[in-house]
Amino acid sequence: MDNRVEAVRNSATKQAPGRGFVLVATVFAALGGLLFGYDTGVISGALIFIKSQFSLSVFHQELVVSVVLIGAAVAALGGGRLADAFGRRLMLLVTSLIFVAGAIVCAAAPSLNVLIAGRIIVGLGIGLSTSTVPVYISEVSPAEARGWQVSLFQLAITVGILIAYVVDYAFASDGQWRWMLGLAVVPGAILGLGMLGMPETPRWLAKHGQADAARTVLQRIRGTQDVSSEFQEIHDTLSRVDEHGRFSDLLAASVRPALIIGIGLAIAQQITGINTVIYYAPTVIQSAGIPSASGAILATAGIGVVNVLMTILAMRLIDRVGRRPLLLTGIAGMAVSLGVLGFVFRTHEPSTSLGWLAMVILMVYVASFAISLGPIFWLLIAEIYPLKIRGIAEGTAAGTNWAANLLVSVTFLSLIHALGPALTFWLYGLLAIASFAFAYALVPETKGRTLEEIEKSWRF
Repeated sequence: MDNRVEAVRNSATKQAPGRGFVLVATVFAALGGLLFGYDTGVISGALIFIKSQFSLSVFHQELVVSVVLIGAAVAALGGGRLADAFGRRLMLLVTSLIFVAGAIVCAAAPSLNVLIAGRIIVGLGIGLSTSTVPVYISEVSPAEARGWQVSLFQLAITVGILIAYVVDYAFASDGQWRWMLGLAVVPGAILGLGMLGMPETPRWLAKHGQADAARTVLQRIRGTQDVSSEFQEIHDTLSRVDEHGRFSDLLAASVRPALIIGIGLAIAQQITGINTVIYYAPTVIQSAGIPSASGAILATAGIGVVNVLMTILAMRLIDRVGRRPLLLTGIAGMAVSLGVLGFVFRTHEPSTSLGWLAMVILMVYVASFAISLGPIFWLLIAEIYPLKIRGIAEGTAAGTNWAANLLVSVTFLSLIHALGPALTFWLYGLLAIASFAFAYALVPETKGRTLEEIEKSWRF
């Protein structure tokens, strides 16, 4: 009995360093998500002051918000292929440099055109992070913890958004929008410095003929010398495929179902309206009846807190309850809250009480998103694709996500002006119902399965 206890203790001692190392690696990689969240969230408060300084029309306001998505879509589509060719780690280092450069250009922008250029640069960083971070984390995480560790990316996004709202509020009294945009330099620099000490993923190394290095990294991140089983599983998977994937491989019969799921969820995450809240929440709350910029931004920060807390809850549940139950429950909650929000705007005149009621309903909506389409989309597209084309496929899904984001964000204010807030939110509610039907019919459960087991399940 004592010998068995001692063996367990020794085993735990061997494993702990590996688990700790993986956690550190995922936290540094997830800083890409924090930058994603900060740079998308900070514009919501900054826009109130930017539109005054540059006398922006509705179209130009939508342009300042949405132009970042052009860079994000382009970088996401190309970033997956670059990550497959040059490595996940190197692309994260490049991403940090882009974020820093974009923040400096935005903060120093003397004109609208320079500000737009800076926002495009920031978008490139966001796109690269979304096509690289989830894949990096999924490839270093053990199967039993992959769900919550990949979901650190989504948690980091929500934390970044909340930090952005707090920074917006801190500088709102003086209208210092340049400081709001420029402070992204700090996490950008931390990301780059952190990734200098992190390894490349063992799956990428093995795929590129560096078997010894792959085994060494695998031993390091698992905290044990005995990685034969996992290494053999990676090797067996690679032996069945060509070394390099191509975009044409995405249309193969065995990959097509996963491709449809990834693209479908990418579109669903955006057409249900989440980024209208992230980008325009202060504007919506002001239109509901809270007139001051500081008050609207403070109310938006409350929504950001809910986003973070519910994402943490999702991380605790995602490897226990599973992906599908959380996904379906959350989308249903989004549909209901959008319907209620539309009804409230339809039946009430703008007032302070309506402003606070709108904020509460938006909190319910964001909470529903935070346990479903928020983390689960990024997790699934890091899990369901074969190693041969994982970067390309994940980048394609991420690029589609940003294209859908662009479509929604560039039309939101115009829809509000043309249809009114009630019909606009009801439209998003109908699209949420369609998204629920899509997820119910097609999305599989991947809880507790290795990446190689998921890959095998698509073959027929």
